Amino acid sequence: MSTRSCLIFGLGYTASRFAARLVAEGWRVAGTRRTPGAMESVEALAFDDPAVERWIGEADAVLSSVPPDDDMGLPDPVLRRYGAALRAAPARWIGYLSSTGVYGDTQGGWVDEASPLGGGRRSARVEADLGWQALARESKAPVHIFRLPGIYGPGRSALDRVRAGKAHRIDAPGHVFCRIHVEDIVGALMASLARPDAPGQASLYNVADDEPAPGHAVIKYACELLGVPCPPLQTLEEAGLSPMARGFYAESRKVKNDRLKQRLGYRLLYPSYREGLRACLAAGE
Repeated sequence: MSTRSCLIFGLGYTASRFAARLVAEGWRVAGTRRTPGAMESVEALAFDDPAVERWIGEADAVLSSVPPDDDMGLPDPVLRRYGAALRAAPARWIGYLSSTGVYGDTQGGWVDEASPLGGGRRSARVEADLGWQALARESKAPVHIFRLPGIYGPGRSALDRVRAGKAHRIDAPGHVFCRIHVEDIVGALMASLARPDAPGQASLYNVADDEPAPGHAVIKYACELLGVPCPPLQTLEEAGLSPMARGFYAESRKVKNDRLKQRLGYRLLYPSYREGLRACLAAGE
């Protein structure tokens, strides 16, 4: 393989943009994806393709963005199938996209990477996060875990929900959450890739914006940008949300990103939803 190569598990919304950035910088990239389709200049692999282990054994970097499943033993499908290969991998960097949902509900309080995990609705996410931390303790390669809040960006933002007539403004007093623009995730991954830590213990990073805010404020700003009427504030009952959507409002937390800035030296492109939404609108998305 070439000097710089990366294997990506799960070429979804975020990881596909990371792959494109690597390709643009001259990397050789292979990736698996759940849905059919190929990315230009990225070698497409089935999850169970024998070539996956070859890539693990030779790649400079490996990233997993695959979410956990319902397996009660080891809920992370990548660790289940390729854990042994990853522990022996000679890669200079292994990354995993986790979720800030692992912190559970703090009733609007702040969390950082040292905050306790669990106590929320994301038990499988907690187990997967812990699984990658365990891998870090046994791996020859440094392992970086990135905990992400709500991801938005081109084609997937409050602007799109407003345009589609699917935007709700929920009156949930005290409920706030963080979000992150997809390009800031890519930027954080690139910064981490340039500064891998020593192996032996997972490096944990919250990749979140600077401004926790209620969802209704984001929808209001999206409406202002689009010049359309703002939906009225509604209670959860009035909005008629699905049980999954209602569950989102059962947890509230603010996420600190100091480590991202201080240890990786990363400066957010979009420190709040306002800059991010304006960028999406300017891009025609």
